[in-house]
Amino acid sequence: MKAVNEKHYVSLDVGGTFIKHAAIDKSGQMIHSSKVPTPDNLTDFIAAINEIVRSYLPNIRAICFSCPGKIDTQSGTVYFGGALVYLDKFSIKKHIEQEFEIPCTVINDGKAAALAELWQGQLKEIKNGGVLTLGTGVGCGLVINGALLEGNHFQAGEVSFMLLSTKEPFEFTEIAGAKGSAVLFIERASQLLGLSENDGKTVFKELEKKNPLIQPVFEEYCRNIALIITNIQTVVDMERIAIGGGISEQPLMIEEIRRQYQLLRDTSMGFLEMLTPIKIVACAFRNEAGLLGALYHLLTQIETHQIEQEI
Repeated sequence: MKAVNEKHYVSLDVGGTFIKHAAIDKSGQMIHSSKVPTPDNLTDFIAAINEIVRSYLPNIRAICFSCPGKIDTQSGTVYFGGALVYLDKFSIKKHIEQEFEIPCTVINDGKAAALAELWQGQLKEIKNGGVLTLGTGVGCGLVINGALLEGNHFQAGEVSFMLLSTKEPFEFTEIAGAKGSAVLFIERASQLLGLSENDGKTVFKELEKKNPLIQPVFEEYCRNIALIITNIQTVVDMERIAIGGGISEQPLMIEEIRRQYQLLRDTSMGFLEMLTPIKIVACAFRNEAGLLGALYHLLTQIETHQIEQEI
């Protein structure tokens, strides 16, 4: 790794496939970034993050993490861990501060994405807004009165558990995290196309041609996202929502979500007209959202003196 000659912040974005890491200055400028595969067990995970941190020493002011799961931002403890179930009840903050004696903060990845957009992206100067990240499930971060909403139990915005059906007995396939899963959509579309593996690029090439095999599946998927947005809007009354995740890089996706959102309003017998329409946009930050949002969270903790840092 290229040496960093002065002290910067180090941010780690823990995902199901990779752990991305970067040295970043206070303005959000990336000095260096890289990634390593995400381990499949806690012992190897601890070894991996230790190695990453050591690679930046001694030029670290403080360390921040973006991570899946319910995150107690005060103790830095991960609960459930999303796809990384081995992180359940593990305090990343406690480990880093004991191992390296460097201040550390941890925040949920969906909330990190919202903070990145609030800091320098689509939610900048937006009083009430949100971010939906479409991946294995549906991540979410809500900004209310210009500040991130965490909730009493750090669970605000856990829209993957939103119920989208009244079926009994209730099935996992009926929650928003399943109906809004980009991974499951690509998997289903790839199977319909007869592909040997899940291939998002090929799926969207076929969607550009309006391939009748997968076009209805695509429209159904985007309608599910529009339903989630509408449900959030009934409670929060947002001005803007930004769509993130790798799939959001496809302009066709944002266009179809907008179209389905308007169709919901047009076919609602007028009652949805009572809700002010929300502006739906693509996130300004995609691959860097977790890194930047984690840093913004760290900086706000420093500013409010919730963590001490030697400048």
